[in-house]
Amino acid sequence: MKDKRKAYEEKLDAQFEEWKSQIALLKAKADKTKADVKIGYYKKIEALESKQEVAGTKLRELKNAGDETWEAFKIGTEKAWNEVKTAYQKTVSKFK
Repeated sequence: MKDKRKAYEEKLDAQFEEWKSQIALLKAKADKTKADVKIGYYKKIEALESKQEVAGTKLRELKNAGDETWEAFKIGTEKAWNEVKTAYQKTVSKFK
Protein backbone atom coordinates (compact mmCIF):
# COMPACT_ATOMS: atom_id res chain seq x y z
CA MET A 1 0.00 0.00 0.00
CA LYS A 2 2.78 2.45 0.87
CA ASP A 3 4.48 2.05 -2.52
CA LYS A 4 1.18 2.57 -4.32
CA ARG A 5 0.41 5.60 -2.16
CA LYS A 6 3.85 7.10 -2.74
CA ALA A 7 3.60 6.57 -6.51
CA TYR A 8 0.16 8.18 -6.56
CA GLU A 9 1.34 11.19 -4.59
CA GLU A 10 4.39 11.58 -6.84
CA LYS A 11 2.13 11.49 -9.89
CA LEU A 12 -0.02 14.26 -8.42
CA ASP A 13 3.07 16.29 -7.51
CA ALA A 14 4.29 16.06 -11.10
CA GLN A 15 0.89 17.07 -12.47
CA PHE A 16 0.73 20.01 -10.06
CA GLU A 17 4.13 21.26 -11.21
CA GLU A 18 3.11 20.82 -14.84
CA TRP A 19 0.03 22.94 -14.24
CA LYS A 20 2.17 25.67 -12.71
CA SER A 21 4.31 25.71 -15.86
CA GLN A 22 1.28 25.67 -18.14
CA ILE A 23 -0.33 28.55 -16.25
CA ALA A 24 2.89 30.54 -16.61
CA LEU A 25 2.71 29.94 -20.37
CA LEU A 26 -0.91 31.08 -20.43
CA LYS A 27 0.08 34.27 -18.62
CA ALA A 28 2.83 34.87 -21.17
CA LYS A 29 0.32 34.45 -23.99
CA ALA A 30 -2.15 36.76 -22.26
CA ASP A 31 0.54 39.41 -21.88
CA LYS A 32 0.89 39.52 -25.66
CA THR A 33 -2.77 40.37 -26.26
CA LYS A 34 -4.59 43.68 -26.36
CA ALA A 35 -5.55 45.23 -23.03
CA ASP A 36 -9.28 44.46 -23.24
CA VAL A 37 -8.62 40.84 -24.19
CA LYS A 38 -5.89 40.54 -21.56
CA ILE A 39 -8.34 41.40 -18.78
CA GLY A 40 -10.63 38.53 -19.78
CA TYR A 41 -7.73 36.11 -20.05
CA TYR A 42 -6.40 37.06 -16.65
CA LYS A 43 -9.82 36.55 -15.04
CA LYS A 44 -9.88 33.03 -16.44
CA ILE A 45 -6.30 32.41 -15.34
CA GLU A 46 -7.08 33.66 -11.83
CA ALA A 47 -10.05 31.30 -11.60
CA LEU A 48 -7.80 28.47 -12.76
CA GLU A 49 -5.15 29.38 -10.19
CA SER A 50 -7.79 29.42 -7.47
CA LYS A 51 -8.83 25.88 -8.35
CA GLN A 52 -5.18 24.86 -8.47
CA GLU A 53 -4.66 26.24 -4.96
CA VAL A 54 -7.56 24.13 -3.71
CA ALA A 55 -6.05 21.09 -5.40
CA GLY A 56 -2.70 21.87 -3.78
CA THR A 57 -4.35 22.03 -0.38
CA LYS A 58 -6.04 18.70 -1.02
CA LEU A 59 -2.72 17.21 -2.06
CA ARG A 60 -1.07 18.39 1.16
CA GLU A 61 -3.96 16.93 3.17
CA LEU A 62 -3.61 13.66 1.28
CA LYS A 63 0.11 13.49 2.03
CA ASN A 64 -0.50 14.15 5.72
CA ALA A 65 -3.38 11.69 6.03
CA GLY A 66 -2.89 8.55 8.01
CA ASP A 67 -3.23 5.20 6.34
CA GLU A 68 -6.74 4.76 7.72
CA THR A 69 -8.02 8.05 6.21
CA TRP A 70 -5.88 8.22 3.08
CA GLU A 71 -8.53 6.70 0.78
CA ALA A 72 -11.11 9.26 1.91
CA PHE A 73 -8.67 12.10 1.22
CA LYS A 74 -7.86 10.53 -2.14
CA ILE A 75 -11.48 10.94 -3.23
CA GLY A 76 -11.50 14.64 -2.34
CA THR A 77 -8.17 15.15 -4.04
CA GLU A 78 -9.36 13.46 -7.23
CA LYS A 79 -12.43 15.71 -7.28
CA ALA A 80 -10.26 18.82 -6.95
CA TRP A 81 -7.89 17.48 -9.61
CA ASN A 82 -10.75 16.96 -12.05
CA GLU A 83 -11.97 20.50 -11.44
CA VAL A 84 -8.52 21.91 -12.25
CA LYS A 85 -8.25 19.73 -15.34
CA THR A 86 -11.66 20.89 -16.60
CA ALA A 87 -10.90 24.54 -15.82
CA TYR A 88 -7.52 24.27 -17.54
CA GLN A 89 -9.06 22.76 -20.67
CA LYS A 90 -11.71 25.50 -20.79
CA THR A 91 -9.11 28.21 -20.26
CA VAL A 92 -6.79 26.83 -22.94
CA SER A 93 -9.68 26.67 -25.41
CA LYS A 94 -10.21 30.43 -24.94
CA PHE A 95 -6.60 31.09 -25.99
CA LYS A 96 -6.96 29.39 -29.38
